[in-house]
Amino acid sequence: MSGVIVSMRRTLLSCTSLARNSLLGGALAALLPAEPAEAADIVDTLSILLDYNRQELAGLATALALLGFTVVAAIMLMRTRVRTAKNEAALRARIRELQLQTDRFGAMLFAEPQVLISWPAGDDRAQISGDVSMVLPRDSSPQRVLAFGTWLPPEPALQMDHAVDALRDRGDGFQVTLTTANGHTLEALGRAIGGQAIVRIRELSGLRRDLAETNLRYKALSDETEMLRGFAAAAPWPIWAKGENGALTFANPAYVRATEANSVTDARERKLELLDSADRTAMERGLKDAASFSSRLPIVTGGERRIYDVRAVNVGSGSVGVAIDASEADALSAALVRMAEAHRRTLDQLSSGVAVFDGQRRLAFYNDSYRRLWDLDRTFLDANPDDSSVLDKLRAARKLPEQPDFRAWKVKLHEAYRAVEAAKDTWYLPDGRALSVVTSPNPEGGVTYLFDDVTASLELARRFDGMIRVQRETLDSLAEGVAVFGSNGRAQLFNPAYVRMWKLSHDAMREEPHIQTVEGWCQQLFDDPTVWRQIREAITSIENRADVPLKLERKDGSVLDGMIRPLPDGATMLTFLDITDTENVERALRERNEALETADQMKVDFVHHVSYELRSPLTTIIGFAHFLSDPSTGPLTPKQAEYLDYVTKSTNALLALTNNILDLATIDAGAMKLELGPVDVSKTIELAAEGLQDRLATDRIRLKVEIASDVGSFVGDEKRVVQVLYNLLANAVDFSPQDSTVGISARRTERSVVFIVTDSGPGIPADMKDKVFNWFESRSQGSRHRGAGLGLSLVRSFVELHGGKVQVDSVVGKGTVVICDFPTDQAVHRDAAE
Repeated sequence: MSGVIVSMRRTLLSCTSLARNSLLGGALAALLPAEPAEAADIVDTLSILLDYNRQELAGLATALALLGFTVVAAIMLMRTRVRTAKNEAALRARIRELQLQTDRFGAMLFAEPQVLISWPAGDDRAQISGDVSMVLPRDSSPQRVLAFGTWLPPEPALQMDHAVDALRDRGDGFQVTLTTANGHTLEALGRAIGGQAIVRIRELSGLRRDLAETNLRYKALSDETEMLRGFAAAAPWPIWAKGENGALTFANPAYVRATEANSVTDARERKLELLDSADRTAMERGLKDAASFSSRLPIVTGGERRIYDVRAVNVGSGSVGVAIDASEADALSAALVRMAEAHRRTLDQLSSGVAVFDGQRRLAFYNDSYRRLWDLDRTFLDANPDDSSVLDKLRAARKLPEQPDFRAWKVKLHEAYRAVEAAKDTWYLPDGRALSVVTSPNPEGGVTYLFDDVTASLELARRFDGMIRVQRETLDSLAEGVAVFGSNGRAQLFNPAYVRMWKLSHDAMREEPHIQTVEGWCQQLFDDPTVWRQIREAITSIENRADVPLKLERKDGSVLDGMIRPLPDGATMLTFLDITDTENVERALRERNEALETADQMKVDFVHHVSYELRSPLTTIIGFAHFLSDPSTGPLTPKQAEYLDYVTKSTNALLALTNNILDLATIDAGAMKLELGPVDVSKTIELAAEGLQDRLATDRIRLKVEIASDVGSFVGDEKRVVQVLYNLLANAVDFSPQDSTVGISARRTERSVVFIVTDSGPGIPADMKDKVFNWFESRSQGSRHRGAGLGLSLVRSFVELHGGKVQVDSVVGKGTVVICDFPTDQAVHRDAAE
C-alpha cells in the first residue's frame, strides 16, 4: 500500500505544474477562499491533516476534479443515448409509414399495366419499373424498353426518340398514342417532375382506347382521303362524283379541262357534262339496274374526238365515275386485228404446213399448205374438228406412219398440250416422204403443229456427207498447210502439206499429239517462244477467240504466212502458206512504192509552189476587176459588165481554190496554228449558211437547222469551224436534188460538241467512202457543181487539227450523213498531242 501511495505521490508531483495552470487548479482555487492568505492557510491546514505537501495536495485535487468530470460526462452520455434511441424509434416509425405510403402509391400506380422510366437530374442511366412484358418478350432486359425500334414501327420509334431527347434536354413534355408492332395501342406520357425526366407508357383500354383508336382511324382516313384527292387531282383522266340527285359534287382538273369549264364550281353551276345525252342515259340506266356501268365511248375534248373507257359505280347514295383515254389502246386493238389477219395471210403463203389447235383441242386455224400436205377436204377442216378426229382420218387414209400401238402413239403426241417447250420429231410416211414435225404449246392454251417436208433435206444431208469426203480429199491436195486442234489442245486434223512444211512424222501426227508436243517438234525450224505462246493461248483459250494473223521467218530462210482461226465447235485451225517468193516480190514493190510516194510528194510540193505563186497575180486581177466595176471609173456597156462579172467569179473561185491548197500545204507542213477562242455554235452555223443562200434559193433546197438548247459554245478557231461547216453544207447542197432538205444539227456530249450534216442525195458507194477526204478527189455523179475535190480534205484536216474526228455514214440512193466531233477542251488535246 505504501508503494502505491508513493507511486501516486510521484505522479501527483509530476503533475504539479499542470495543476497550477490547469482548469482543475482553477476549480480548486475557486473552492478556496478568495484571499491569498486565507487560501494559503487552508492549504497548510490540509497539508498538516493529511500529511501532504502542497504538490501532493494539488494532485489530489486534480484527481478529484477528473473523477467528477467523468461522472458528469457519463450521466450526460446516458441521457444523450436515451434521447437518440427515442429519435431512432420515431424515425423507424416514420420510415414504416413512408414505406406503407410508397406501397400504396405503387399499388395505385401499377394497378393497370404500364412502364415507368425516369432519369434523375445529371444521370444518363434510366430507372425502369413496371410491367416491361407489355412491350417486350418475357425474360428481356428492362433497358431494352429504350430501344424503341425493337417494339415499335420505324416512324413511331423515331418520334419517341425525338420526344425523349426533347424532354431530357429542354424539359418539353409530350403525350403520344402509339401502335406497337404487335398491334397493341399504347399511350406515352412524358413530364419533367422534381428535377427528373419521367416517361410513363401504359396500355389504353376502355373509352380511352376507343378514343385513341378512333383518332388513329380518323388520321388514317384523313391521310387516305388526302392521298386519294391528290391522286385524283394529278390523274390525267377525268374523274367525277355525283350525288343522289345526279348533281355534280366533285370533279378533278382533268374533268374541268375536258368539259372546257373554268373551275369545278363553274362546271357544277353550268351543269357541264362529259358525255352526251344518249351516253348519260345509258350510264344512268346501267347504274340503276346493275349498280355499275362500263363502256368504251367517244368523247369530244378540246375539239378532238377521242375514245375513252368510261367506268362508273354506285357509292353510298351517289356514284363515282372515271374516263380513261383508250384512243391508243383502241388503235392498237385495231392494229392487232389487222396484224393477226396479216399473219394469217402470211402463214397461208408459207410452204410449211401450219395447224393451230385451241385449248379444247379443236382446229382453230390451218393454212393452205397444211391442207395440200395431207390432201384434206376444206369442208372437213372448216368444221373445226378436234385433233384426235384429224389423226383418225389421216390414219384411215394410210397417210400416217405405221404404228404398232396407234392409241399410245396418239397419247404421247397429245402430251404437247401439257408441255412447256416445243418438241420436234420426224415422221416417215408410207408414200416415202419424210416430215419434220414441231409441236409448240401456245401461251393461251393449245398446240401449233408445223409440218415441213424434209425429204429433200435428208437427201441433201447424204450429199453433204459425200461432199465432206470430197473436201477431205481437196484438203489433202492443198499446197497450204492446215492443222485443226481441238479444244483440248490435241491435233484432230492435218493435211500432208502441213506435215511436209514442218518436217513432221505422219504417223506421229495421227496419234493426236498436244500442241506443246508439236511445238517441240517444230522448234528446229522456228523457235520464237513469244509466237508459240500466242499459238498455244489461242488454241486452249475459251474467251476472246478471234482470228490471229502470223508471219514467221524461219531459220532456213523461208517465210510463212499463217492464220489462227477459231472454229464454231471450239476447235482452232492453223494454216500456213509458204510466201517466200511473194515476200521477195513484196520487198521489190515496197521499194518501188517508196519511190512513187517520193514522186507524189514532189507533185504536191509543185502544186503548193504554183498555188503560192498564183496568189499575187490573182490578187492583182481581182483588184483591177473591182476597180473596173466601180462606177467612178466610168460606165460600162452591158456586155462589158457581163464579161467583168465572169472574170470576177472565175478569179474568186481560183483564189478560193488556191487558198484551200495553201491551207492544206500549211497543215501538211505542221505550220498551221489555230487562233483559239470561244466559238458560239449558233453564230457559227449562221455564218456558214450565209454564203449558201443564193445556191439554196436557186436549187429550191430548204436548210433545216436543229441546235440543242444546252450546246452553248466551245473553245476552237471560229474561222476554221465556219470553213468546215461551209464546205460540208456546200457539198450537201451540191449533191441534193431540187426541192429537198439539207439538215445541220448540233448537240453537246460529255467531252465534245458534235455537228451533223445530212442530205438526201445519191449517197456514196462503199468503195468511195475511204477516198472522199483525199486531195483532188471529186465525184461529179449526182452533183450540179464540179469542184476541185479539196473541200472535204480541208474538213478532215481542220477537224483533226482541233483534235476531233470526222465520220461519214452513207447509203446509196438514200443520202449521206457527215458527223464532226470537236472536243470542248483544247487544253487536254494539246497536252495529249505534246
